[in-house]
This record gives sequence, C-alpha cells and structure tokens, in this order.
Amino acid sequence: MAVLERPFDRGTRLGREAIARIGRELRTARIDRGLTVDAVASALGVSNAEVSRIERDLSPNVPAIRLFRFAGLVGLDLSTSLFPGAAALRDGAHVSLLAAFARSLPPSLRWGVEVPLPIAGDQRAWDGMVSGTGWRYGVEAETAPHDAQALLRRLALKERDGDVDGLLLLLRDSRRVRDFLRAAGDELAPRFPIRGAAAMARLRNGENPAGSAVIVIATQRSSRAT
Repeated sequence: MAVLERPFDRGTRLGREAIARIGRELRTARIDRGLTVDAVASALGVSNAEVSRIERDLSPNVPAIRLFRFAGLVGLDLSTSLFPGAAALRDGAHVSLLAAFARSLPPSLRWGVEVPLPIAGDQRAWDGMVSGTGWRYGVEAETAPHDAQALLRRLALKERDGDVDGLLLLLRDSRRVRDFLRAAGDELAPRFPIRGAAAMARLRNGENPAGSAVIVIATQRSSRAT
C-alpha cells in the first residue's frame, strides 16, 4: 500500500528536486556556451554568488522568473506543465460532503477516506471508498465543479488505476452544482449510467450500487441524486 505525503510536503519535495535539476542543467549549458558566472550575473542583475547558488542547489527559494531568464541567457527555454498528482488540500465543505455521505451508509458496509491507489509510489488517493462483500467503489467529492471534461479525464484515470468496480461522484447541492449538471448532463450520462437515487437506495440497504452514479448531497443528513 502506498504511503501518502501531505500535499504541502509533496509540493515542497518536487519543487526542490526540480530546482536542483534545473540548476545543474543551467550550469552545464553556461559552461558549454563559454559564458562566465560574471557575464550571466550581470545580465540577470544579481550577484555572482546568487548564480553559483542557483547552479549548486543552494537557492531553494529562487524566483521562477529568474530561472526562466537564466535559461534564456544560456540558450534554453524552460518549460513547465501541470498534471494530476496527489490528493489536493480539502476544505471544510469537502469534508462535510464526505461525512454526510458516510452517515447514509449502514454498518454492514465498509467506509474509508483518503484510500491510496494500489500502485507502488502513486500518491493519488480516493477521497473515499465504500465496499461490501465482493465489491468496492471509489468515491470522489466535488463541491464546486466547473469543467466537466477535465473532471471526467481525471476520474477516468483514477478508475483505470484504482482497482474498483465503479465510481460514485458526490456533489454538494447548490445552485452552481445544479447549473453544472444541466450544462454537463450529456457528457456525464454515459460515464455515470446509474441514477443516483437508485444507487443511494441500494447502498442504504447494504447492497452493491450496481454501477457508477452521481449523488447530490442535499442537506446534512439527507441526499437526493441525479
């Protein structure tokens, strides 16, 4: 079972590793192009010592724009990208949404939160996991969804790697969520073929929900579904 890092700690580690790697590559490029530390420092508007610190991974809080400028001066283009990673920081509304869902489950079902995906080194985790005899479903909670395609892509990757029988998407009942469901209904329907009300009724009876579903949590202790 993978051991999860806190989002803050993971971000810190990945950032430091990236800065160290970039510094090494910048130094190699500077030397390859015959540029001195003095020349780069003058062009950047920083001290010689700062250029050396960047190259030797001794400037962990170097501004990103300085790295981009340094790269440009030695004939490189520094690029960045974002992709799905570990569990994100969750606010009180998200925690409450999961708790409201959990209260609807009977004691016969097993429930857990922040369940790691079963891949060594993978830092992703299900927001929740509900399981019974011979089945288990990943549970993801969203309090303010806005991009259906991005959401579906992220969920599809998690389900592919998560060793589950299906996915339950929890949404907090709000005007924003209702507008989202009206706009994204055609995109969501093929991915979530079971009506949420039917899935929730089966779960309350301790049964397999019979497929992936969107469940809208309406109040603290009640739920309605799409």
